[in-house]
Amino acid sequence: MSKKFLGILLATAMVAGTLVGCGSTATTETAAPAASTETAAPAADAAADTAAPAADAVGAGQKVGVAMPTKDLQRWNQDGANMESELKAAGYEVDLQYASNDVSTQVSQIENMINGGCSVLVIASIDGDSLGTVLASAKEKNIPVIAYDRLIMNTDAVSYYATFDNYMVGTKQGEYIRDELDLDNAEGPFNIELTTGDPGDNNAKFFFNGAMDVLNPYIDAGKLVVKSGQTDFATVATANWASDAAQSRAENIVSSNYADGSNIDAWMCSNDSTAQGVVAALDANYSGEWPIITGQDCDIVSVKNMIAGKQAMSIFKDTRTLASQVVKMVGQILAGQDVEVNDTATYDNGTGVIPSYLCEPVFADINNYKELLIDSGYYTEDQLQ
Repeated sequence: MSKKFLGILLATAMVAGTLVGCGSTATTETAAPAASTETAAPAADAAADTAAPAADAVGAGQKVGVAMPTKDLQRWNQDGANMESELKAAGYEVDLQYASNDVSTQVSQIENMINGGCSVLVIASIDGDSLGTVLASAKEKNIPVIAYDRLIMNTDAVSYYATFDNYMVGTKQGEYIRDELDLDNAEGPFNIELTTGDPGDNNAKFFFNGAMDVLNPYIDAGKLVVKSGQTDFATVATANWASDAAQSRAENIVSSNYADGSNIDAWMCSNDSTAQGVVAALDANYSGEWPIITGQDCDIVSVKNMIAGKQAMSIFKDTRTLASQVVKMVGQILAGQDVEVNDTATYDNGTGVIPSYLCEPVFADINNYKELLIDSGYYTEDQLQ
């Protein structure tokens, strides 16, 4: 290995060490062949060591396919760019594709990656149930697949899953509402409405269930009231996480249930794009006191809304951390090494539990967003003006 290349890797490791930490619980299992290795190295210092390992003769120059769902959401642009940059710095050729939230396009892109000589596939799926056939081809060619942030369902071709602790995301949103309304002490009742994400995204159910496990006891006790009556996942889901769909549904809820001027005290939104739709609906049609609105991803628009007092919080999932961990996993796969995971029990995709690496999310609000987002270099102050 050249001194120059080693310097690049050490610099990458130092940058990764400054990022928000990943989860630190590690599980070790017996090593398997590279395409299906289910091993876990100790992860106590994972956040400080998330850069890719040396791309030696086994991995250097090999091609990695990265399939992202869309450029329409800010976070996927960041995820793709971060991963491409780190993979190239580690010596890999990268085929990065965005599919405009069209499943057939993503399938075609993955087919091209398989036939185009990719040695590993990293896939953030549009619809977790729609990739079984194309990934069967990857398995036939012994191409390992890492599901990126969204679990790919009902296929045994998935080797690993890398994500944030999705249930914890929802838990933190529910706890924020609980604490801000002081539900354990305040008399209430308080009105709340619910908006979650795409029903085809396996993560949406984890987000929703995490939040509702916190909020349901207060709903059952009558301290939280959902005036619309819309509380089941299927009803509150938002196709493609689309802001306009979230806005349309929120406008209907407001006109049907709050036209008399009664307050909405909280609106649990599972991510920022749906939160932005709810904010737009409230700006247009709501006359009560402004509610606590949750979100996820710390999109620039939502951080600006946070500063303006229109969104209370957003879960911060530092995509630099996740990208670094995935690059590390890619390097371990291509070098035939044990692949680091820290969860081998939670994420069953219908064919079995997928060995996973879970990073830990935190939340940003008006009190800490500067420290988390600006001081860390994630955004500049000018971007949030």
